[in-house]
Amino acid sequence: MGDPAVTAPAVPDTSASDLLIRVLSALLREDVAGLRTRSTVVHRPDGPWIRLPGASSSPTGTPDHADDALLLPVTEDGFQSAYAARLPLLVREADGRELTSCDAVLAALKALADPEDRPGFDAFADECRQTLATLRLHTDSRDDVMTRLAAHHGADPARWTGPIGSLAHDTLAARLDHPVYPTARGRAGLSTDQLRSYAPEFHPCFALRWLALPRAAVTVTGTLPPSWPTPALLGLTELERTHLALPVHPLTVGAPLDQALRAAGLAQEAVLADRAFLDVVPTLSMRTVAITEDPSVHLKLPLATSTLGLRNKRSIKPGTLVDGAAGQRLLETVISREPRFRGRILHADETTYAHAGHELLAVLCRRRPAGPDDAVTVPMAALLAEAPGGRLVIDHLADRFHDGDALALLDACLTLLFDWQATLFGYGIALESHQQNVSLVLRPGSLGLLFKDNDGPRLNTARLGARLPGPWGFDDARILGTDDGPVADLFATITLHLCAGAYAFGLARHGRAPLAALLGLVRDRLAEAVERLGGEAGAVLRSRVLDAAQLPVKAMVTAGTLLSKERSGAADINKHYTSGPNYLRLTGSMS
Repeated sequence: MGDPAVTAPAVPDTSASDLLIRVLSALLREDVAGLRTRSTVVHRPDGPWIRLPGASSSPTGTPDHADDALLLPVTEDGFQSAYAARLPLLVREADGRELTSCDAVLAALKALADPEDRPGFDAFADECRQTLATLRLHTDSRDDVMTRLAAHHGADPARWTGPIGSLAHDTLAARLDHPVYPTARGRAGLSTDQLRSYAPEFHPCFALRWLALPRAAVTVTGTLPPSWPTPALLGLTELERTHLALPVHPLTVGAPLDQALRAAGLAQEAVLADRAFLDVVPTLSMRTVAITEDPSVHLKLPLATSTLGLRNKRSIKPGTLVDGAAGQRLLETVISREPRFRGRILHADETTYAHAGHELLAVLCRRRPAGPDDAVTVPMAALLAEAPGGRLVIDHLADRFHDGDALALLDACLTLLFDWQATLFGYGIALESHQQNVSLVLRPGSLGLLFKDNDGPRLNTARLGARLPGPWGFDDARILGTDDGPVADLFATITLHLCAGAYAFGLARHGRAPLAALLGLVRDRLAEAVERLGGEAGAVLRSRVLDAAQLPVKAMVTAGTLLSKERSGAADINKHYTSGPNYLRLTGSMS
């Protein structure tokens, strides 16, 4: 008789504690319930703790009742916050009871909040529950998804080339946590079956639904792709002359679509085709899908869900389509004046779109720029993701393109990224080009950067007008300003934090290099770009980013879910800030 089969020990499920640490760290960073400004640091044998007085604490300084006080063990962080949460998580001081679930923690903090704000804590608790279920779903499906990706694309993601390969990289990125927002993997209101059928982390393929709308009701800009169906092709021959087909994501069909049609006054004239048409694969953005027969063409479709905050709806306001096209035209004009970026800074074409005057009746037709089929195009969001076999994507890319040196790859990326973004700052422009909207385009001996989603920049019109006189054609008045402040804030929170700092701290966490060396690399490359920029704009960027004692930090939980816009004062929930330490000034002391 042979030896009995050996069963591998089950891997403990740490999803709940991992999520809670991220949630508490975000709440601390954003000073929710005064976690930062009302608390004091208490030093204990196991390290620092933060003590938050209870609700009965008097503003005149009268000691609070011990049973109301909360204790949070913390560790030094440095990435956008001085401290981050650690185990054993939030503790009630009076009885030592540990609050080890998001529900319990948020209930305790909710009691300290203004009564008007308490519903937001309940909403965020729902968001946490949705995210925890998604995290566990990701764990359960990991082996199957990795096996399918390796079978279809090969075991080495550094060989996943062309637009098809980029979609596989999107799948890996979708299984990684956001650098700032703690519940980014959750999507409000979607079931497990819906996630498996339509979310990028499962790499599904599905067919779009189509809505026939009166031609007079639809605004079309640009040339729709050849694959666009006519009403007759969808089985609606009688509408061929009078109607135009608009794609609809299957998740929008039903009550959301019906309500949109009534709001737009089109319920009586619109016809939803029974026939699904055009197979697509979701990109990292989920609401944006790639056409399988031509994956260089992406369709951005509104979804009746939210990500990165309950108020961060995945719909598409018609004005953002106008702004995306205006942003692209502006950036093309800059590149025409800055020849060193030609062929190295690439932009997807976002000048073709259609809408019927409602945020659920719209589509952006995005076309990737033509390029060699052997190029590897990988979103920055995938660099620290796990690839089939367990290694990081960046390690595979470094092996193929930089002799195994991940820091050399990061160095090349930062050099080009900072040069481009600093140059734009000199024109008075900052892009919301976070790690999902920037892709590395890699071939042996060359690196380019591909940008998309240009609808949310910030412009200093005084600086821009002196070099590129308007009008620039933007719809959203929040884009336009007359000083460097909003432009510098966007540069810091997006280009620095999300596209540079996150990778320094992430690679250090994975043991690729000491943190001091990685932060030194970020600072050196940014300093070179600022020096190259020079002049008044360079001085502003140096003082507000390189040498500033504090940097703006996105307060995404506060603006996205916890507080109403009236309570938070956020004109734009994606550009609502608190502040944190400037880690670029700490390179000499961190290891």
